Amino acid sequence: MTELQSFGLRLADSGAAAHSGVASRRGGAGPSDHKAVTIDGHTIMVPVHTGSAHQSPFVAEGGELRRGSIPIAAISFPKAPRFYGLQTLDGVPYSHIATLHGADVLATTVLQTCIRYESRRKACKFCAIGQSLAAGRTIAHKTPEQLAEVARAAVLLDGVKHMVMTTGTPHTSDRGAAVLTESAFAIKAAVDIPIQGQCEPPDDDAWFGRMHAAGIDTLGMHLEVVTPEVRDAIMPGKAQVPVERYLSAFEAAVRVFGRGQVSTYILAGLGDTPEAILSISEKLLALGVYPFVVPFVPISGTPLEDHAPPTPEFMKAILGPLGAMVAGAGLRSGDIKAGCGKCGACSSLSVYET
Repeated sequence: MTELQSFGLRLADSGAAAHSGVASRRGGAGPSDHKAVTIDGHTIMVPVHTGSAHQSPFVAEGGELRRGSIPIAAISFPKAPRFYGLQTLDGVPYSHIATLHGADVLATTVLQTCIRYESRRKACKFCAIGQSLAAGRTIAHKTPEQLAEVARAAVLLDGVKHMVMTTGTPHTSDRGAAVLTESAFAIKAAVDIPIQGQCEPPDDDAWFGRMHAAGIDTLGMHLEVVTPEVRDAIMPGKAQVPVERYLSAFEAAVRVFGRGQVSTYILAGLGDTPEAILSISEKLLALGVYPFVVPFVPISGTPLEDHAPPTPEFMKAILGPLGAMVAGAGLRSGDIKAGCGKCGACSSLSVYET
């Protein structure tokens, strides 16, 4: 799985598998230029639209995963969910409001705009949050009522198990916590589903209690890059919130949500060394925060579209020791109530948690 997520996957043109299941995503927030694939019963997100994927030694055809000409495993694709066929009373397709990630996770970007993205000089160079909006595949602001309607349908029609709500960062000091709070309140009133909220650290730690009280079960605040000079180069706007503020926010959030129910996304392969990632992960685990380390995937149309993904060797140098650290801290992914770490499809970290 580690090699597959680094190299990507070629979908044979003649294979029915190439055109089945949930459509792959190009651009947007969250895992993009990926496709969900199920290998021997385990669903992961694998790059299929990147340059490296087009040269990958892995190919899927006719329900079979091969490396070159050697069959490796059975492969299938999660079916397109039934809720994708519905729309709201005002004509917005449900798929424009929330999408299926992995096999059983409902995901949405509540605000599809971001102050970091407004200026290319300040934007995160890996981010494509504006692409799906520009392409007409989503709407700029999903209302609480829309999110509640789609979440209820996804649970009832497709057996979705948990939900991820992320957001672009607005021009407010809460950095998106407010819109997540009102959204979660509406969703939980409509359907019983565990929810992860994701935003930058708000200026006031009181927002953690408000989010939890509204029905957000787990919280993600994503560092993405951990070395200060690399943060300045890769995400100059977001780097204005220093790592030290993230650490203090993590400590405050864990007091509200509990150990293992607060997490952070770290993108490996953007310039941080394995030692730097493992060092910050040690601090995070001591605070009770789950460090979800995923391989960077270059997204078409971004400044880093030609940046090479990390090698499998690079990822193994991180995930091997990190898996042991996570297990030793008692913060395994399987104990997370909702969110990216629980889903685990964007990284093979969970298989290293021995």
